[in-house]
Order: sequence, then C-alpha cells, then structure tokens
Amino acid sequence: MPEPLIFELSSENRRGVSLPEPDVPTSPVADLLPQEDLRETPPALPEVSEVDVVRHYTRLSTMNYHPDRAMYPLGSCTMKHNPRVNEDVAALPGFSRLHPLQPDDTCQGAIRLLVELSAYLTEISGMDGVTLQPAAGAQGELTGLMMIKAYHEHRGDGRKKVVIPDSAHGTNPASVSLVGYDTIQIPTNSQGLVNTDHLASIMDEEVAAFMLTNPNTLGLFESDIRKIARIVHDAGALLYMDGANMNAILGLTRPGDMGFDVVHFNLHKTFSTPHGGGGPGAGPVGVKGDLVDYLPTPIPALVDGKYLFESDRPKSIGRIRSFPGSFGMMVRAYAYIRTNGPDGLRQVSENAILNANYIMRRLERLYPRTVMLHGAQTETAIPIEVPCQHEFVASGTRFKAYGIKTLDIAKRLLDYGFFAPTIYFPLIVPEAIMIEPTETESQESLDQFIEAMEAIAREARENSDLVKNAPHTTPIGRLDEARAAHPKTMNLRYKQD
Repeated sequence: MPEPLIFELSSENRRGVSLPEPDVPTSPVADLLPQEDLRETPPALPEVSEVDVVRHYTRLSTMNYHPDRAMYPLGSCTMKHNPRVNEDVAALPGFSRLHPLQPDDTCQGAIRLLVELSAYLTEISGMDGVTLQPAAGAQGELTGLMMIKAYHEHRGDGRKKVVIPDSAHGTNPASVSLVGYDTIQIPTNSQGLVNTDHLASIMDEEVAAFMLTNPNTLGLFESDIRKIARIVHDAGALLYMDGANMNAILGLTRPGDMGFDVVHFNLHKTFSTPHGGGGPGAGPVGVKGDLVDYLPTPIPALVDGKYLFESDRPKSIGRIRSFPGSFGMMVRAYAYIRTNGPDGLRQVSENAILNANYIMRRLERLYPRTVMLHGAQTETAIPIEVPCQHEFVASGTRFKAYGIKTLDIAKRLLDYGFFAPTIYFPLIVPEAIMIEPTETESQESLDQFIEAMEAIAREARENSDLVKNAPHTTPIGRLDEARAAHPKTMNLRYKQD
C-alpha cells in the first residue's frame, strides 16, 4: 500500500503529547521576543498522535535500503557495516555532550582522542603528519592540493598542471580546477594500469603533482608504483594518493612506503563510520616530509603534558573547516581502529580481497572484465589470471544483443533484494558494473548475490522485457531519470487543498 504523507494523516486538534500546566511562573512568548519576529498565524504543521508518527516513519523506514538489510555491493564508495560498538563509544556523555567552544581544559579526553587518532592514521598510512579537519574525501583532495600548491609557491616554483589517469574519480579533476591547476589526463594501458611510458613523456617542470588511486578504480593494484614515484619525483612533482580504496591495503602496505607524498582518507569507506549522505563525513589528509609545515591549523597536540590545539604554524594553509572537524565520525573511526588492532585491520583487507575475488571468478564467464583502450574503438580483455583487490569492474556488454543495458541489470537487482552496484564508472569500461562486497559479508550472502546475477543473465536471454522494465517489487517503479535530474520538474512542497 502507498504510504500517505504525514500531512495526509493529520486531523485537526489531534496532539502527540499533552503536557501538564507549569508549576513555576512563566512569561508569555510575546514578552520574550521582539514583536516583529512573531508570527501572526500559526504554521500549517501536521496534527498527529504519537502512535501515528511512530508508525508512519517506521513504515517509511522499511522502504529504504541500508547495509543492515542486505549486502551493499556498491563499489568505489565502500559501504561497510557500522559496528555498534562505535555507536556506543560515540554516545558516551563525555563525547556526545561536548560543545565546540568549550575551553581546552574541559575536554582533555576529546583532544587526546584526536591526537591518538592522528597518530594511528599516520602509522597506518606511513605518513609524517595528519590533519583531521576535512569534511569529506573530496574536501580532503582539495586540502591536499592546497598544501601542494603552497609548497611549490613557497619554493618559488610556479607549476601549473596536475596529471590524473583516465580511470580517476570525478572529484580529482574537480579538485584540481578549484585549486587553479590545469588537468592533464593520461591513458590506462591494456592491463588496466598506469601507462608509465606516457606518464614519463609528459612530466616536466610545469607538473605540480600526479593524483593516483591505488588500488585503482578498476580494483587493480598499481604494481609499478615505485617506478611511478621515481618518474614523478625526478620531475620535481609530488605524488598524491586518492585514498578511496584503502580498504584493500590496511596492514598490507602503506602509501608512504610506496612513495606517496599526500594521501586522503575516507573514514566512512575504510574505518566504518556512517556514510555521509549529505551528513557528517570526514576526510583526513596525511602528508610526508616538509609538507607537514603546511597542514591546516589548529592542530591537536600534546604539549607539556596538556592536550591543546596548536596554531603557530607560519606556513600553514590555515583553517579549512570549522572547529576540529566532524568529531563524532572521528570517535567512531578511533573505536574501529582500537577494536581491530593491527592484525584485525590486516584481516579486514584480506577478507575484502578474498570476497571480491570469489564473486569475480564466479561471475567472469557471464560478466567479463574488459577495458577500453584510450583512443581505440575495440575492447581489450584484462587477462583473467590477474586478481582484483577489494573490488572489480565487470562489463555488461554481453547482453546488448538482447537489448539489455547495465542500467537494466542494476534495476533488476533491486527485485532480488540487493542494492545496485556502481554502474558506468570508470568510463574506460564499456557498460561498467563495479562490484565491492566488503569484508563483513558471509559466503552465504556472496552466493545469494552471485545467484541473483546469474538469474538476471538468464532473464536477459529468455525474457528481456522483465529486465528492461525492472524494478517490479520496489515501492516505486523506474523513475524518469532525465526529468528527476531537472530541478524545475521537482515539487517538494506539500500544498493543502
């Protein structure tokens, strides 16, 4: 049954709660607020009982998909299980009831947590210093590039360009443009990795940095990373790591050991904090060597036995976020790291890699991995003996003969109870389907997902209309995505007749 709006459940003079008359003297609201700020008529709010409110929003919640319902094989934007111990720790009164303007003396434990989290992220990444301020991975990219630009300018080096691979996340070139650099794109080779010959040919004194995701967005580890680092550094540039895929390398290797100078973390992807969604994200940034001097201030630190925020950093790029950042997310990430420990974090990545390869091998006959070579109109298959890391990118081109697109496959997956993976990214894979199961999925849930993908492949051949018109079991059917993306066609305001 369709769920009515909360306004449609409203009934005049119905109340959710009745409060007793106050037993202390009170003043009319008109005496407390300026007359010009008072409404002449009450707002048109719904009038509903408490049980109506609870039932309405409970019913709505069952229509949503979330990681607590079933597997979330999104890919690229890792959607991990959020351990409940994280929530318990974040809810402790000493953390949850802090005010951001409290004096440092009254929140020593909170600042200590920030200092220790910075140390953990520094060790995990092999960096020399970390800022916790950025509100998301994208702002982390911006922060890292701002430090890179300040570093070069302080040396009197007016570099103008940043190199990125054609498999990069879309936020990479966006961040480059915001900082004022020009983007130079290089092609991926037939193995889905950086074309090092092409990289070497374009590195010159105008290149400020090379931005690289490792493992890359195809789910492959850049095995020539040491060579890449030498090429970049020999040209006087810096190597930036997009840390979106760090879920594959925890405890196995470190960006600092690979030769990266800057890396951003996505706490939601790697360290199990809630996944933003327009809410509280967090994208700390780690740096090596002299770049530590350019970290945003203030910086949480332990000085003479006291925890405080340091601001005396002459080369700092300054504050890039209000207060220390998204503190609640940092508490959750801290709890996750402490709960797992070094061995547990390594097992996180090992299990994520195992799960992804299990699905990949089971599905590769139906959904092969392919990459479109830059400038060519033919597909070159990545050798099947190359394992993936925590995710892989399959292709749905095999079903084009039946009039089925990757979008149709993704929509049909909803009918089988799975959230749709990332599709059509990266752009170098035709009809791309990016799949990432994460480390917490059991073999049973992996098998269920595999069986659903196999069933959709059969349906594409035997009953293509079933797939083309999916989903069939969701609260609403397939949306007109072109109209939905146009702001003038959206009507988000309830008007009572």
